Amino acid sequence: MRHPHRDRARALRRQSTEAERCLWRYLRNRQCLGRKFRRQFPIGPYIADFACPDAMLIIEADGGQHSADKTKDARRTTFLENKGWTVLRFWNNDILAHTEGVFEVIRDWLRAKSIDHPV
Repeated sequence: MRHPHRDRARALRRQSTEAERCLWRYLRNRQCLGRKFRRQFPIGPYIADFACPDAMLIIEADGGQHSADKTKDARRTTFLENKGWTVLRFWNNDILAHTEGVFEVIRDWLRAKSIDHPV
């Protein structure tokens, strides 16, 4: 039986935004403190842009459509946090203009998580 979210996730990976492609270059192949990240990762009824399952961390790259519907994003974040995930959101323009800074925020969060809960 085919999983509908899996098919949607595959399509989203093929249609990545410039910001998602930029950030993926930093997260792929365990480049971020040896952590495994996945792109377009299905979680319940949602698909996370990037997820690190062992750290329960989701990274969202938000474009202009997210400023228009904050209620939808809040509902999504609440659902994911209730499942034990932490959601870090970055605007696409910040990812593109300040990639190293965004990556440092992610690394800092993972370092703090490692101190609290060693892998």
